[in-house]
Amino acid sequence: MPKFLIERQVPGVGQLSASELQAVCRKSVGVLRQLGPDIQWMESYVVDDKLYCLYLAPDQEMVREHARLAGVPCNSISEIKRIIDPATAE
Repeated sequence: MPKFLIERQVPGVGQLSASELQAVCRKSVGVLRQLGPDIQWMESYVVDDKLYCLYLAPDQEMVREHARLAGVPCNSISEIKRIIDPATAE
């Protein structure tokens, strides 16, 4: 299944408390359950004013639908073509 990196501009997200982030996550997980097993949230990185989220999904349209239903922005979606790390240099 294709893997996507989603950038979400969310002003102040890096300053949210653990309970506030938990509420955001619960909403997202509820929408994922509604959409079914074709879309999976792998992990997200929280920075000052953005979230970078890693998803598995059949296409970008499903990622956009998840964002719409969850009420979160979806500023850009990039399909990940390859994953490299320091071992790639060897």
